[in-house]
Parts: sequence; C-alpha cells; structure tokens
Amino acid sequence: MDRALESLRDLCDAGLTDPAEGRLEEVARAFRIRLTPQMVAASDDPSVARQFVPTLDELEIRPEELADPIGDAARSPVPGITHRYPDRVILHVTRTCDVYCRFCFRREVVGSEGILPEADLSAALDYIDATPSVREVILTGGDPLTLSPRRLRAIIGRLGQIGHLDQVRIHSRVPVVAPHRIDDNMLRALLGPIPVWIVVHVNHPGELRLDARAALGRLADRGIPLLSQSVLLRGVNDTVDTLEELFRALLRLRVKPYYLHHCDLAKGAGHFRTTIDEGRALMAELRRRITGIGLPSYVLDLPGGFGKVPLTHDHLIAEGPGRWQVRDPQGGLHPYADPD
Repeated sequence: MDRALESLRDLCDAGLTDPAEGRLEEVARAFRIRLTPQMVAASDDPSVARQFVPTLDELEIRPEELADPIGDAARSPVPGITHRYPDRVILHVTRTCDVYCRFCFRREVVGSEGILPEADLSAALDYIDATPSVREVILTGGDPLTLSPRRLRAIIGRLGQIGHLDQVRIHSRVPVVAPHRIDDNMLRALLGPIPVWIVVHVNHPGELRLDARAALGRLADRGIPLLSQSVLLRGVNDTVDTLEELFRALLRLRVKPYYLHHCDLAKGAGHFRTTIDEGRALMAELRRRITGIGLPSYVLDLPGGFGKVPLTHDHLIAEGPGRWQVRDPQGGLHPYADPD
C-alpha cells in the first residue's frame, strides 16, 4: 500500500470494511475517511483499526454530544485563536490531518477549510503580540506538521519575533502516522528562533512501527523535547497492560507521557467513552507498576470551553453512580455524566 485510503471503496478493497454494511455511507458523509499507508499496515491490529475505520456505532448521536465539545468557538477572540488560559493560546494553523480519527473532538471542522488564510494568520499573530500575558502558543488544527516545512518555518519565525513568548508547542500525529514527513527540511523548520516542543498523539503501542520509532528518534536527536498525549478509548487502550506497554515504549523513545485524555463528547463517539471511575482505576494501577516519569496526567477537557482538569479528588464531586460535579481551574462546578 503506497497511498492513503480515503473512501469506503478503498477500505473495502483493503479488507477493512464489509461492503454489505450499506449504512456506512451515512457515516462517511458525516465525517471524512483517511488512513495513511503506515496506519493501514498497523490496522492488522484491531485496536489500531478501530481508531480510523468507520462503524455504524457513529450513527448513534447521544443527547450530551456536542459539535464543539471543548468550546473552541466560545473562547475565540479572533479567527484562528482559542484563548482559554491566561498564559497560552491555541493557534489553529490548518484544518487538515494525515489521518481522521473516529473519536476526534474537532470532527465537525477538520478537513473542511485547509490552511488558515494569511489575513486571519496575521490577525491572530497581532492578537498574540498585543497580549503580553501570553507566554506559549500551541499550534494545532488539524495537524500543524502537515504544513510544508517552508510555511511552518515562516510561522515559527514570526512567533519568534514576539518578545513575551517563551515557547511554541506543536500537537501532532505526523511522527507516528506519516513519519516520512519528519525529514531534514522539517527538522530545520522546527529549529527556529524560539524553543519548540512536540506533543505526539499516540494511543496504542501497535502504532509505534519501526518508521515511527525512527522519526521520533530523529526529533529527539535534534534536541526537540518530546511529550505525548493519548485518549482513553474503549476497545483500544482501556486496559492497564496496553497503557503500560504504550508508556514504557514511549519512554524508550525519549517521549515523556504527558496527557491521558478522557474521551470528549464528540458527536457519534459515545462508543469510545469509558467511565471516569474506569479511567481512575487504570491510573491507580499504573502508579503501582511504572515510574513516575512514565505517568501522564489523566484529564478531562470540560465541555463549554472551561479548560482541562485532572480527574482527581480535588476536582471531582460524586453525585451518584456515573454522575459528577467537576471543578474547573477557576473554581466553578460543572455537571458531567458517564456514558450509560
């Protein structure tokens, strides 16, 4: 396989879907399909395939599921910017990804707009420049590393001219799902006038094939700090053995596990969600098994744009089986319910 799969016909030809499941066309119309050759190869593991291959489960939209589950739009002062915390902003540089994950919390917008237009990018940079409380810019999308090295170098260079910034953080799946992009040109683009941190999105050890490991090695060898984020997904990585294997593999690759996200309330993604108690039990067992540097923070991104919180006693009030009040960083309380 030397090209990405982008349709149900492609998936059928690759043996990843059953052509008899006619209603899959409805799923494909609701959210696009794309698997890189690397993830096609990794999809011999059902836990990897489940992340990318559409299923009829996505047609079940639950009342609590949202088009914008973490409130990007509610905290957007100018196009392309989400400003949720005083000292950092998200800069949405592109809506394009190399793969489209079936649980994506931005599934309503990714792939629809492409690169942030230059006028919007300039306005976003002006906003950052005029807001001295902002110390960190987080490039996201879509996936920033789908940009050309030339364009990425230009954005990092412009950010490096803003004196009150300390660093740039890039969240990306590219080193794992399209590792060929991490070439010398991309590495040079990342080594700009401001420190760049990479947060690699990886959910299952089966994604870390040899070429992905080599790409992460190239980044680490250039001195680029590497963190990881994973989403806790039912049927993918919701066992302690799988998470332990993943986090140990990342440590060997010089990647610090950073976040384990509780699955967001994206439309059609309810079948991926675990309960909070299940996630907390997994974290408790991981603490007994692995070194502290291998433990990510288990977090919930509160619906409505109220920010990420660690799922610990400080932030949770149990109201009954599967029902919680969650305390945001400002002390406000928000109801949250586990899936049935």
